Amino acid sequence: MELYKGLYYHLYNRTINCEPAFREARNYSYFLYKYNTYIAPHVKTYAYCLMPTHFHVLLQVNTENENQLKKNVGIMLSSYAKAFNHSFNRHGSLFQQHTKAILIDDDSYLITLIHYIHQNPLRAGLVEQFKDWPYSSYLAFCGIQPKTQLYTELIDQYYHDLGDFINASSEMIREVPRRFWI
Repeated sequence: MELYKGLYYHLYNRTINCEPAFREARNYSYFLYKYNTYIAPHVKTYAYCLMPTHFHVLLQVNTENENQLKKNVGIMLSSYAKAFNHSFNRHGSLFQQHTKAILIDDDSYLITLIHYIHQNPLRAGLVEQFKDWPYSSYLAFCGIQPKTQLYTELIDQYYHDLGDFINASSEMIREVPRRFWI
């Protein structure tokens, strides 16, 4: 995983054997706590979605110490897995060994990725509307949840207003290319 200051990345990982990594609401909250402890100080987070078996984050690296950030990703996942294992009397790795960090190299890809990340719960059949999934940044974009540790200026930059963003999110459900799906 290569990360460089100032660049945008789609960071994601999934569980081993599609085992749920989040069984209870408190698991999602604890994962975000770990993210805010280990990763958020080194990045700007623009979008995220936590799914039962995987997670997605759109971020921009804002640290000179990219190696520490890479280490912190591993520390965060290991720390979360250790607590999860303790809570559910399980042993071993929870997430796949290598977290992916895909470089986002153009504006179109960046905007499509924001919608892709928020669409995950709909595509998986977990909810019928974006606003029904509490474990993504979509609710913060809409002002329903606080924007703690979340940067929303990309939405302001690319959309006229919140209504424009919400409409685009609904339209993009049909248009996100297959290359985005993990």
